[in-house]
Amino acid sequence: MIKLDRRILTHFDFVQPLLVLPIIAISFLLIYEANTRLAEKQFIYTLVGFVGFTFFFFLPLRRLMWLIPVLYWINIALLLSVDIFGVEKLGARRWLEIPFTHFTIQPSEIFKPSFILMLAYLIYQNPPSPNGYGLKQFLKLSFYILLPFLLIAGEPDLGTALVLLIVGFGTLFIIGVNYKIWLGIFLAIAIASPIIYSDFLKPYQKQRIHDFLAEEPSYHVKQSIIAIGSGGLSGKKADEATQTHFKFLPISTSDFIFAYLSERFGFIGAVIIILLYTLLIFHLLSLNYKLKDDYFTRVVTNCIALFIFIYVAVNISMTIGFAPVVGIPMPFFSHGGSSFATFMIFFGILQNLITFRYLAIEKAVKIKF
Repeated sequence: MIKLDRRILTHFDFVQPLLVLPIIAISFLLIYEANTRLAEKQFIYTLVGFVGFTFFFFLPLRRLMWLIPVLYWINIALLLSVDIFGVEKLGARRWLEIPFTHFTIQPSEIFKPSFILMLAYLIYQNPPSPNGYGLKQFLKLSFYILLPFLLIAGEPDLGTALVLLIVGFGTLFIIGVNYKIWLGIFLAIAIASPIIYSDFLKPYQKQRIHDFLAEEPSYHVKQSIIAIGSGGLSGKKADEATQTHFKFLPISTSDFIFAYLSERFGFIGAVIIILLYTLLIFHLLSLNYKLKDDYFTRVVTNCIALFIFIYVAVNISMTIGFAPVVGIPMPFFSHGGSSFATFMIFFGILQNLITFRYLAIEKAVKIKF
């Protein structure tokens, strides 16, 4: 483990907790008002998340870099085993049961940190040229992105699979790939879109698209829009948030918590939360300039920024009828343990790489001299 040092405080990025902690606090208040039992669970999830953050923060990640490919392939094996030993719920086989217990794990959630680290490891080992990655290097990196995409999409869990796909290729776009490759990909997607829709999408996935494009929104979205509109400018008192407390708004503490926030705290509350997420994303992206030559940390930073952007954008768009209804939560805000723990681990890894970067610099200087 990494030893305590005064330099930890000077290198620690305090902007991240300054933006994340208010999101967690507002979320807990909303969940507590809606359901005290769920609030108790969320408190436990929060503690577990902070334990995960602390563990990965003090883990000597740079010295254990050689373990990253091993962890990636172990997680790929878990994804493959879902098809054989997986537990089916609501028509999807996404979970594995832990032997001798009644608990289950979702390998697609566990996979996300190893996915980020593997992409960072590969780019760190082979950084792009000034003109960006060529076709050969791009295809090699694409393999590590497309493999989990196909396995997770086959569960089926197209939402999570698409998020990984966008994060992976979005990070490559930021890091640098020759523009001709992107032009070819966009043309191929445009040509293949009708075939993908007709032959590869499941019936319920087509139904979600149909509901999204229909003139009349689904019941869930209607109730969500009513809740958002009824909040007005400054929101309602807790006992007057009828859409939530009378159960008209479905899954109000999870998938539709943004609608609940808008009903409770109005337009002002919604803007505050969006502003916190926006500042967090821009702060993470701004680290690209500070970490210009540290490709490992840059990849991790960009992946996390893209994860947050996609989750927030899709969740909010879903609640106002601008996107199909999918089970994508808002980071640190929606009720649930898996998502909260995953993002706390993300930030534990990121803070580790930023805070203890001075150790890597010292090592490089010693080697040089």
